[in-house]
Amino acid sequence: MSRVTLPVVALNGPTASGKTAVAVAVAHALAGSGIVAEVVNADSMLVYRGMDIGTAKPTLAERGGVPHHLIDIMDVTQTASVAEFQALARAAIADCRDRGVVPLLAGGSALYVHAILDDLAFPGTDPAVRARLEAELAAVGPAELHRRLASVAPEAAAGILPGNGRRIVRALEVVELTGSYTSTLPAWDYALDGVLQFGLEVPRELLDERIEQRVHKMWADGLVDEVRGLAEHGLREGRTASRALGYRQVLAFLDGDTSEDEAKQATISGTRRFARKQLGWFRRDPRITWLPAGAGAADAVVSAVRGIVQEA
Repeated sequence: MSRVTLPVVALNGPTASGKTAVAVAVAHALAGSGIVAEVVNADSMLVYRGMDIGTAKPTLAERGGVPHHLIDIMDVTQTASVAEFQALARAAIADCRDRGVVPLLAGGSALYVHAILDDLAFPGTDPAVRARLEAELAAVGPAELHRRLASVAPEAAAGILPGNGRRIVRALEVVELTGSYTSTLPAWDYALDGVLQFGLEVPRELLDERIEQRVHKMWADGLVDEVRGLAEHGLREGRTASRALGYRQVLAFLDGDTSEDEAKQATISGTRRFARKQLGWFRRDPRITWLPAGAGAADAVVSAVRGIVQEA
């Protein structure tokens, strides 16, 4: 079986929609037909070692013996850029297909899924320029840098909130290196062949309930202790890891800026907002086939994959 005949299956959906469980169920069902499948993580926070509870990282038991790629590959002090993740994920997908394995892309980071599957290029970076701009950010604050961005790239500034220092710095870096910047993503255009995309639908009320239950379980499982331990290993210095939902709120609690209950409630409400934002992004992609979350979703995905592989 050639790599070209093997589809790339993307399982999309908001957080707490059950993507991992469906991916594992799909892999097991395909194995019964002699088709091997492995999961390629597309969640930007599962890459971090030690960030287990707050990311709802699937345990070995939950992975059900199915190999998972791009989990626990970075320290919390490292930055998981979209461009780097794109390269890593595409390499994992190519490796799977070269070995005759169907890659199952699973994760809730919509931008990352888009970057992996579609023809999306990222401007380069210059460590010296980035360091200088970050030093200026620390010195004068994001509002001042946003005013500077507005003077050199008004359209880019209009698409970035004045308080989002990280994006402002990146935009200024790109303008300095390339002479221009756009915050508009290109249209849907697959960079990979044989892509099948599915989305998991969960009624809003049920999704909100799942998110609340998940956050309460995270606290019960020891999220505060996890964050406390990671803080001793540089979590606060990590540009992306420290901003993860749950971790950012617990750090605020540990720093005395909020109460523990406020941190928990902020995590619940923040996760609900994130889920709606992700769902809205996925909904804009007309190539996604939406399925009610649950066992039936796995059956539909398996049927589609079998149809392609068996016809090849």
